[in-house]
Amino acid sequence: MVRYLAGLAFALLMALPAVAQVPGAARHVQAELVADRTAIAPGETIHVALRQRIEPHWHTYWRNSGDSGEATRLKWDLPAGWQAGDFTWPAPKKLPVGPLMNYGYEGEVLLPMAMTAPASAKAGDKVALKAKASFLVCADICVPEEDELAIILPVGSGPSPADPKWGPAIAKVLAEAPKPGLLTAVFQPKSASAVALAITGAPLKGADVAGAYFFPFDATVIDHAKPQTIDRGPEGLTLTLPPGYAFQGGKSPAAMAGVLEAGGKAYEIAAAPGAAPAGAGGLGPPVEHVAAGGDRLGLAVAAGFAFLGGLILNLMPCVFPILAMKAASLAGHGGGDSAAEARAQGLAFGLGAVATFLGLAGLLIGLKAAGAAVGWGFQLQSPPVVAVLCLLMLAVALDMSGVFEVGASLQGAGSGLAAHGGKLGAFFTGLLAVVVAAPCTAPFMGSAIGWALTQSAVAALVVFLALGIGFAAPFVLVAFAPGLLARLPRPGAWMDIFRKALAFPMYGAAAWLAWVFAQQADAEGLAKLFAAAILVALGGWLLGLRQRRATRTGAFATVAEIVVFMLVVVSVTSIAWPQDKAAAAEVAAETYSPERLAALRAEGRPVFVNYTAAWCVSCQVNDKVAISTGAVRDAFARHKVAYLKADWTKRDGAIAAELAHYGRAGVPLYLVYGRNGGEGVILPSILTPDIVVKAVEAADKS
Repeated sequence: MVRYLAGLAFALLMALPAVAQVPGAARHVQAELVADRTAIAPGETIHVALRQRIEPHWHTYWRNSGDSGEATRLKWDLPAGWQAGDFTWPAPKKLPVGPLMNYGYEGEVLLPMAMTAPASAKAGDKVALKAKASFLVCADICVPEEDELAIILPVGSGPSPADPKWGPAIAKVLAEAPKPGLLTAVFQPKSASAVALAITGAPLKGADVAGAYFFPFDATVIDHAKPQTIDRGPEGLTLTLPPGYAFQGGKSPAAMAGVLEAGGKAYEIAAAPGAAPAGAGGLGPPVEHVAAGGDRLGLAVAAGFAFLGGLILNLMPCVFPILAMKAASLAGHGGGDSAAEARAQGLAFGLGAVATFLGLAGLLIGLKAAGAAVGWGFQLQSPPVVAVLCLLMLAVALDMSGVFEVGASLQGAGSGLAAHGGKLGAFFTGLLAVVVAAPCTAPFMGSAIGWALTQSAVAALVVFLALGIGFAAPFVLVAFAPGLLARLPRPGAWMDIFRKALAFPMYGAAAWLAWVFAQQADAEGLAKLFAAAILVALGGWLLGLRQRRATRTGAFATVAEIVVFMLVVVSVTSIAWPQDKAAAAEVAAETYSPERLAALRAEGRPVFVNYTAAWCVSCQVNDKVAISTGAVRDAFARHKVAYLKADWTKRDGAIAAELAHYGRAGVPLYLVYGRNGGEGVILPSILTPDIVVKAVEAADKS
């Protein structure tokens, strides 16, 4: 059993795909290439600009996007000898988003770059300059967009006149762009929470610097979301900046470069370490920081919430199949004869659960840092992972049913089951429990994870560590309770029946995962999964047959194990991972979109939004027990409530962004919007019909 679990767990980890942000269909930026001259001469340098016309209420990003986002990029495909420079970046705007601070552009922006023709260019030719533009455009959601762009430039025999439309516009951008060399700057760490940036120079003498702000080129030198305080001096100013990751652990960067915006103008500065000169002002008074979009959890509170969420997660429907494996393991230590082994297996289970929580958390943090729109439960958004888990659950169920056994015989079921799996088996039970159970979100868990994913990696891992400890604590504590273990019946023949009965929750888990796979795959993919399941069952039966025959020839045993292993490999790899199929429309709800939500709210209707997923068992239980009931349907009709379903079964960047907006990293999430506007009211993660009806009635009055 141990080797089987270990092998399939490795196959599961190898099946994890790269996750990318899902592009939206709508285009929110119109892009084109424009030139400041009507033509270009051989060997001449002119300026070509990327022009972005950005939809109202949306924005793109500066070279340092701030706490989130991604800078605009341009990849040229130029003829031989032609050369393009880097963007000249205009000064950005501050773009606060909830507790984050981003930097970018709204409306229309020109990003000029130098373009040089080779001396060998022939006068009279027309040259096509092609480029691929990539930019992230965001409002309440973020959409990565791309454009294939081109501009035709005539090659003249000498300098050409300025383009009447774009020549003055590009010249203005170049003139106003931040330039180096006009100001002198130094920086000095003053405390764990303050870095002094002193800036002096003639342009600042007498200038109005009340709204001065420093935009760093390096995203790690300051905490962008916290305020920058100003102290005016006769020769300049000193900004008190909140230090970023680059200053943690006593470290200090070699330089701080960026853009200072002061007095209506922008300047490029490069600060070296040093004390503030006379006339630059001193450290300003501390300013209390209040995060936009609501209060922020502290690390201790978030870790406490995570621990409670982990405890409660054991009661969620997601964990029920895994309880079968836990119960079988505990039963094997009844009668108090093997308390030491019970404690060892309890610790092994806890270690497996905590290590897997940290591993999944690290992968999730890395993917989000890379710009992927993912949240907790991302592993079950991948059809290959769902298929492997389905086959793994089936194999465990067959083992518990006695079709085959690894490490134990069918005779002496009591002692055999007591040793079944051992500490390594308990470790992999903990691993499996987390992989299957973690996609559900328990009370307290959602807000803790949502907070953690906006913090540093260290703080986030502390929260996930607390979550894993909370999840593992009940089983570990029971294993260390001799009184409880002594009350269990002594191992014996009854355990064979007990173990086989507990196989059925595992069959149910395999069936549930097959259903989740069916929501993500087409009919052909589902047929291949069923064929793979038959191969797994056949492999298990062949292994059991070899065990029952108790052959004395080692060669036959080796061949049988190779055949079983090959069947398992074939069963996993024979599935050609299917393309996502279109989600089926549901009668009871409209498909969620930010545009549809805005339209319904503009009509003055109460709106109930259900963020759900097929792989979230808690979501499905809430739907059956609380939402799809006569009382709720009658309340929806009576109060003319619009019901929107945001289905996160497949990856959806818009839904991931909305969950993050409300401080959540997973589903379920239920929002009720009142008739007269205002923010959505968040309902509990565990619903009853009465909770939904009362929320709807309140929404009709508010």
